[in-house]
Parts: sequence; structure tokens; C-alpha cells
Amino acid sequence: MAAVLGPIELPGWAWERAEVRRALRTRDMGAVFRLAQQYAGASQSRIAAAVGMTQARVNEIINGRREVSRLDVYERIADGFRMPDDARHLLGLAASREKRSGGAAFDLAAFPEVVRVYATQSSAAEEIQQQVREASELDVLAVRGLGLIGLNDSLLRAFLPREQSGKGLRVRVLLLDPNSETLVQRAAEIGESAASLADGVRLTEARLRELADSCDIGVWRYRMLPTWRLMRTDSTLFVGAFDAGWEGHESAMYKVVETPHGPLFRGFRRMFEAIIDAAQRAV
Repeated sequence: MAAVLGPIELPGWAWERAEVRRALRTRDMGAVFRLAQQYAGASQSRIAAAVGMTQARVNEIINGRREVSRLDVYERIADGFRMPDDARHLLGLAASREKRSGGAAFDLAAFPEVVRVYATQSSAAEEIQQQVREASELDVLAVRGLGLIGLNDSLLRAFLPREQSGKGLRVRVLLLDPNSETLVQRAAEIGESAASLADGVRLTEARLRELADSCDIGVWRYRMLPTWRLMRTDSTLFVGAFDAGWEGHESAMYKVVETPHGPLFRGFRRMFEAIIDAAQRAV
């Protein structure tokens, strides 16, 4: 009868080391796995058994070919390594006692939702594309969306059809209503004619309509003045902002991850749902 393998036990002092705490704080699971190999002598197959993954998936994470983004996977890793509560907090998870009691009384500063900041969208492009490649859901809040999803060489378009792999991807896109007064206002803010901006929105709608047969996609028009630019892939958000004088791709971009009680991810997701509820479907 095969032995049942329990959690991997790292020495208590290992959780205090700077490189371990840095890996937890940045949610670098490849580094965490490598440190488990170093400090606990765990093989890839042993790590896989402890955290409920295949050995091949563990290998991909260790070698930087795949990232972990789902909250339930972080929980499995924390349980599989029997992380102490302060280590769980660095990873953005509730402490073991909080999981048991369901309590929410803790220091939110110990649960960092903003795990990375990029100077512009272009510097985040590779990570965004990796997240979309593995996601089951994609939500986009934009103004015209040409550079994000409308053009052939845009950031996301190449990753939308999934008929080759057979993996479904649900896509929801919110674009500024080309017939709205707020579009006229936004065009003035960025020094562009309203007609040009409206044509850009309509072009994105037309290009996304082309994907309707190969992708579960919906496009809506909203009428509020754009403030936030969002891309959500499952439990990860990439957030930028619109302002007078700059467009969304010029904004700094925050990577925000879902944590047990954090307000940012929940707030932005709730906002997206509220906007889509009030929007008019175009595709």
C-alpha cells in the first residue's frame, strides 16, 4: 500500500530568511519551490504531492514557464508547506486561526493586494499576456480598446480564440459609447476629434464581432466618464487610469490580486459589474 505523503516541513528559521519572505511577498512561487528544495530537501515530485499539482506543473513553475495566480492554489501551497501564520500573511492569505474562525480582524497591510507596479502598460505586456493565455475569464474596461483588443497586433487579440486548444475563454469588453456626450468630453481631454474617437470605438466593436464564432465574447457600451482602465484575468487585475492629457496605456499599471478580505480587487470587480449592468450590449 502506497504511503500517504503529508505536508513538507521547512525549518522554522527558514521562514524568517529574507529571500523566503521576499518570495512570499511577491508571490513568486517558483522561488518558494526552489527554497523548499534547498531548505527541506524536497524533490519536485514531493512538492507536487504536497501541493496537489503534477510534477510537470511544479517544474514549469520552478523554471519560470508558468505563474500561479489563483487564490485556491496559493492556499494549497500554504497548506502543503504548513506555512506559519506570518508567512501566510505575506502571501496574502488568512492565518490558520482566521480560516478556522472565519474572523476578519487583522491588519490589511499584511495582505498586500498590489503585488507589482509597472511604469506603463508596455512594461506589463508580457505578464498580462501570460495571464490571459491561462485564464478562463477576461474582463476589459477601456475607452476605444484598439491597442488592447481591437487590432491584429493589439495586446490581447491573439490570445482570444481558443478553438485549437479547446479551452473556453469568456470575454466581456466595456467600451465608451461612441454616441455619448462623455465621448465628446473625453476626446477634448486628449486633444482628439470626437469623430475620430467614435470611429475608433466602432472599429473595435466591428473587429470583436468577427470573433463571435470562435470566442465567447460580449461587448457593451457605457456612458460614464472613463476613470479606470481594467483588465481582469480570473483572480488578477491590471489597473491603470485615464486622466486629462493622457490615455490609459500611458498610465502606470498596478497588478492587483484577490486576497481573502482585501477591498481593492472586490471593489474594482463590483464596479465593473455595476457598469456592465447599466451598459448597452453592442456585440
